[in-house]
Amino acid sequence: MSAADAGGDGRVYDPDADHAFPDERVNAVLSYLDDDEEVTAYLQAQNVNPVTRKKYNDHGTKHVKIVRNRALCLYDLLKGEGIEFNGALEQGLDEADEAVIIALAATLHDIGHVVHRDEHPYYSIPLAADLLDRIIPDLGYYDTAETVRLKGEVLHAILCHHTEEDPLTLEAGVVRIADALDMERGRSRIPYERGGRGIDTVSSQAIKTVTLEPGDDHVVLVEIEMSSAAGVYQVDNLLKAKLHKSGLEDRIRIIALNTPEETDQLVERIEL
Repeated sequence: MSAADAGGDGRVYDPDADHAFPDERVNAVLSYLDDDEEVTAYLQAQNVNPVTRKKYNDHGTKHVKIVRNRALCLYDLLKGEGIEFNGALEQGLDEADEAVIIALAATLHDIGHVVHRDEHPYYSIPLAADLLDRIIPDLGYYDTAETVRLKGEVLHAILCHHTEEDPLTLEAGVVRIADALDMERGRSRIPYERGGRGIDTVSSQAIKTVTLEPGDDHVVLVEIEMSSAAGVYQVDNLLKAKLHKSGLEDRIRIIALNTPEETDQLVERIEL
């Protein structure tokens, strides 16, 4: 994946690099998903309702690639510090399946947009379930019982990415947070140019970069650079809300720095 596809140069998941978790299985899944015609069609079609019809931020192929990249990078940083995940473990699945759950959920979390933007996570569940009934057996790693358990964990992570349901696994928490980490101005370019001036679009225009790094007093440091105070909405209302009850609140530190493009404006630092 290129830095552009990943949403910047803050951190890119490279299948060929060394990781803090067993990566052979998830790398095969990523290759499978990228070559799957039906998945590709959904990722393209799911952008029509939010962007074309509602002038809302991108929820298509680019968004999914950024979310999936950041989810896997966040997972890698957490695993590197010895954080134990519970989703696959409690289902009797392998450690290698933690990343598979995250990758599948991040890829399919928004396909419900083909039905409607409103309440889309609930529409994503049946659509993703149908796809998973084909995809998981095709991967060749799982028997019937494992397929059921893996499917359930993926659907749990999809449901919890944007609703009032609290994530019950760290895998779901990672997907939830990664979804909010796609906030740079490129995400809102198309709706903004088409006249969209909702708070999500305007605030996204103010976000320059998002980077993920190992932290000093927290496992992960998320640094967000803003060009105006409008970006606070993305940080405080969206990212903060998704971090809440994710199971990872005490392990992630978020710092947003307002570096205005006009030199006479104040520079502000916001920390969650």
